[in-house]
Amino acid sequence: MSNGIKYQDKIWLDKYEDGVPGTINFEEITLLDNLKRSASNYPERMALNFQGYTITFRELDEMVNSFASCLVDFGVKKGDSVAILLPNLIQCVVSFYAILKVGGIAVMNNPLYSDRELEHQFIDSEAKVLITVDLLGNRMIDLRPKTKIKQIVYTSIGDYLPFPKNILFPLVGKKKGLKADVRNAGDVYKWKALLAESSGEVPDIDITHDDIAIYQYTGGTTGVSKGAMLTHGNLSKQVQQVIEWFPEFKESYEIMMGALPFFHVFGLTVSMNLAIYAGWGNVLIPKPQPEPLLENIKKFRPTFAPLVPTMYIGMLDHPDIEKVDLSCIKGCFSGSAPLPVEVIKNFEERTGAIIVEGYGLTESSPVTHVNPFAKDKRKVGSIGLPVPDTECRIVDLDEGKTDMPVGEPGELLIRGPQIMQGYRNRPDETAKTLEDGWLHTGDIATMDEEGYFYIVDRKKDMIISGGYNVYPRDIDEVFFENPKVIEACAIGVPHSTRGEAIKVFVVLKEGETATPEELIKYCDGKLAKYKLPTEIEFREELPKSNVGKILRKDLR
Repeated sequence: MSNGIKYQDKIWLDKYEDGVPGTINFEEITLLDNLKRSASNYPERMALNFQGYTITFRELDEMVNSFASCLVDFGVKKGDSVAILLPNLIQCVVSFYAILKVGGIAVMNNPLYSDRELEHQFIDSEAKVLITVDLLGNRMIDLRPKTKIKQIVYTSIGDYLPFPKNILFPLVGKKKGLKADVRNAGDVYKWKALLAESSGEVPDIDITHDDIAIYQYTGGTTGVSKGAMLTHGNLSKQVQQVIEWFPEFKESYEIMMGALPFFHVFGLTVSMNLAIYAGWGNVLIPKPQPEPLLENIKKFRPTFAPLVPTMYIGMLDHPDIEKVDLSCIKGCFSGSAPLPVEVIKNFEERTGAIIVEGYGLTESSPVTHVNPFAKDKRKVGSIGLPVPDTECRIVDLDEGKTDMPVGEPGELLIRGPQIMQGYRNRPDETAKTLEDGWLHTGDIATMDEEGYFYIVDRKKDMIISGGYNVYPRDIDEVFFENPKVIEACAIGVPHSTRGEAIKVFVVLKEGETATPEELIKYCDGKLAKYKLPTEIEFREELPKSNVGKILRKDLR
């Protein structure tokens, strides 16, 4: 490797912010112990805030015990799977911790999924109980016979609302499409009625770091979703890795902006579990659209905001941004997709906060890399440095064995305490993805001479045009700089002589017009000739995943 730098030397440790350890003396505790500790240390502190309805850490702990007791009554035993199909509501947090309390395995599902997608995840995980929302109740009753689900518990968005919203909700909920009647069926229970009858008594169940805590389903780029098996140890150590990365927030009381969906591992770790571990309050936002995001900032003044790029972009483009004081936000964390440099600059100017970009995968619980929070150590456009106790290598794309020289692209491999056990019932896929504890990410990356990592592209997204490797991200970035463009996504399309040519899907800002010729000309001089797009298609919107990542494969 150039300059004799070896990946195992962990040269990135020199760039760590003061106070961030290279290795952590991990506490052998579970997420449940974290909740118990926060409830004992800060019993009357606000734990969750939903539209102004708040519950304390003591109340959260009591609700978890009550619901855990109901799960025991349903016959849920250690190792049984229980499915959650909820947006970010108080009930979602309670359900998750209650499942862990009885030794169950939580299966988080996206409420926006189709019945076909849900059926696959319910069957694959062998879930025995489902917790969902009344809006999906009848659909789930119809789907149940195809699965092993016995009991369905349904809740309503209106179950926990402050006065006078709680009075108005029954009257306006249906009109607004926020409330639905669920028909009578056997083994179907109402959340609040169930909790009211619960004894709150739960047998003590021995849970170790090696026990599986969740099956987290990942679409990946290869068709049908696979359940990544994440253990109690993975999730507990991951939260400890994340809190150590932000030393200045470690001892303080912060208000988390709970906008990332908890059914996705990024929101689960960096918002829900982190806030409970640190004893922070969490403002729950079930629909992270620009308007509710801005409204929650205005009303509840969150200080720590982990979001995805579409959320930052959406807020900045919303006319109400001028009316909202964003200065309460001290720290921002962005992941799941690259954040355009323009957006970082604009958002930081408005908040005075620092946005650090990170990187991770479902298979790694998810965080593996983050930029230092110290502004002088952060490199914009980089995914940052590996978090404590995380090893990384960049290997050749053909064999996946040889370490690449510094600065040369190859596949990113990661090893650490946050890496999954494997995929449920998929030994072949597991063997392909995990080798000697090294997770093959499928992402093409480079490392610079100071140990900062850059994702160049997905292995499968790379375009080969005229024999040259073209990384679509390079092209996306140029379009993001164009003042008329709000979103762009480049793909490879078949070409008779070059093998592949470049096509870009573009969404223009409201009120703007442009021609394909004008946008192609805009790229001239900003991109190498072989990277210039030959085709532009204008769209109203681009297809996105549940966390707002543009789905390049769908456009292909």
